[in-house]
Amino acid sequence: MSRVEEVEGAGAVGTTDTTADAVGPADAVGRRADATGTLRRPSPLWTLGLFRSELTTTFRRWRTLALLGVLAAVPVLIGIAVKIETSDGGPAGDGSGHGPAFVTQITNNGLFLVFAALAATLPVFLPMAIGVVAGDAIAGEANSGTLRYLLVAPAGRTRLLFAKYAAACAFCLVATLVVAASALAVGALLFPLGDVVTISGTRISFGDGLLRAALVAVVVAASLTGIAALGLFVSTLTGSGIAAMATTVGLLITVQILDTIPQLHGIHPYLFPHYWLSFADLMREPVYWDEVVKNLGLQGVYVAVFGSAAWARFTAKDITA
Repeated sequence: MSRVEEVEGAGAVGTTDTTADAVGPADAVGRRADATGTLRRPSPLWTLGLFRSELTTTFRRWRTLALLGVLAAVPVLIGIAVKIETSDGGPAGDGSGHGPAFVTQITNNGLFLVFAALAATLPVFLPMAIGVVAGDAIAGEANSGTLRYLLVAPAGRTRLLFAKYAAACAFCLVATLVVAASALAVGALLFPLGDVVTISGTRISFGDGLLRAALVAVVVAASLTGIAALGLFVSTLTGSGIAAMATTVGLLITVQILDTIPQLHGIHPYLFPHYWLSFADLMREPVYWDEVVKNLGLQGVYVAVFGSAAWARFTAKDITA
């Protein structure tokens, strides 16, 4: 089944009028004209069908599966490295402060591999994967020649853009859960499990630790929504999927570098990766929410700004090829 046939099938549950030209900017909200010329708004079920189609398309691509495979492999490598080092009498688990705080606790409790893996993948691997998926969202369709036909199907520009972003956010959550699930499995296999000692030095039950791990995964996924919105905006600026993906990843690397320059400390709180590692505060007792809330608020600002910019660009874009 072709990409356009999938979207047409998704629209079977909603209105399928194609009297109006869906490619023109005037049809930005995806309304269709009936026989009398009155514009009708498609059924909400059509939007759900479009979102389901985007999810299917995103997660069945070999590129997406390869990205998830690489992300799942990172906790395996970390776990094996820590196991080998501690077997050789290394300092990874001696609590002496070598390496990230989570890494020093892995040998005492395999659950800490979840936190260590997320801390290792969040600065680079996870956002790069999101940048690839979001950057290809619109530009990839334009490059393959299916974007015009998707809009004629009809999808409607606003609903198509919303479905693309929702699918990118779903990938954020799935990618984060893949890392967490892989880390939990490897941690349980290689290291003991039990009560969790928090960063504050207090002890909580293993069940509470699992709940904290789930909360951390959700916060990490939410932390990636800003880069997803940025990638979607970049995707509306070009008809080349490769160019959009490369630009998004390039912007990510540039912002990461800016966030490490001490002389630019004044702009650091406004850079989307600045509070990414604040999820570590969820492992305190009691939980320290200040920077977590700042992080989520900052991501919300990026989503609003670049989401609006993507909408303004896409709804006014002349798609003729």
